[in-house]
This record gives sequence, C-alpha cells and structure tokens, in this order.
Amino acid sequence: MSLARTVFSSPVHWLAFGLGSGLAPHAPGTFGTLAAIPLYLMLALLPLWAYVAVVALAFGIGVWLCGESSRRLGVHDHGGIVWDEFVGFWITMTAAPAGGFWVMTGFMLFRVFDIWKPWPIRWFDRRVAGGLGIMLDDVLAGLAGWVLLQGLVWLAG
Repeated sequence: MSLARTVFSSPVHWLAFGLGSGLAPHAPGTFGTLAAIPLYLMLALLPLWAYVAVVALAFGIGVWLCGESSRRLGVHDHGGIVWDEFVGFWITMTAAPAGGFWVMTGFMLFRVFDIWKPWPIRWFDRRVAGGLGIMLDDVLAGLAGWVLLQGLVWLAG
C-alpha cells in the first residue's frame, strides 16, 4: 500500500501527517508548519487561557498520536509525521500580536529552531524516544521561537 493511501485511510496517520501535509515530497516539516497556520488563525480567536489549554491538549494527544503512527509505520519519527510541527508552531505563536508580519516571523523563528536544533533541543531529540521524543524537540523549538518572538514584540512596542 502506498504511503498516501495509508495516510488517508487511517485517522491516526492522517492527523500525525498534519492532515496530509506531511506527504510533501520535500521539506514536509515546512509544509506541515504551513498547514498549521490556518488552524492557528482560528485558535488565535480564543482567549489566551483557552488557546493554551488547546495547545496543551494537542501536545498530549500528539505524544500518543506520533508514537502510534511511528509504531504502525515501523519508522521512528518518520519525516512525514508533522503533528509535532503543528504544536511547536502554535507554541511559538502563543500571545503573538495579530497580523501577517507576526505570523511570518513566528513561522520563520520556529522553522529555524526546528531545523537547526541548537542545544538543548538536539540533546533531547537524540535521547528521548517514542511519541514524547518526537514531540519534545518541536516543543522546545516552539519555546525558543516564542521567547524570541515575544522579545521582538517587546522591542516593537
């Protein structure tokens, strides 16, 4: 069975592959993050406490979801699994001001940290297994992006 057929025939894979965005043949993490933007725009309408609660729930679900998809595929952290990019980007965008500039800036900051994986992100990425390991490096990249984004917001204020 082709990977696309597998992804679109299983809710676990479909969600883990970011509603199918992780099937992009090149840079699936970038495409996954792009797919997270429309959902972010809807989440951004929520009060901050609800936004944080949804992101925390998405993280919890993601630990199981990414681990289960990985297990079923027989590949640890398959490149197409991008639910972790969704959550990491949403973390970067927590309490971000409205506007395309801030979305683009948050997108770039998150992708830089997710790709670069500076210490301690790389350390956790190499040492934590399973669904938690898949999620954790993106959560840390999201937090690093959030710190810088909030710093830019403060400087712009």
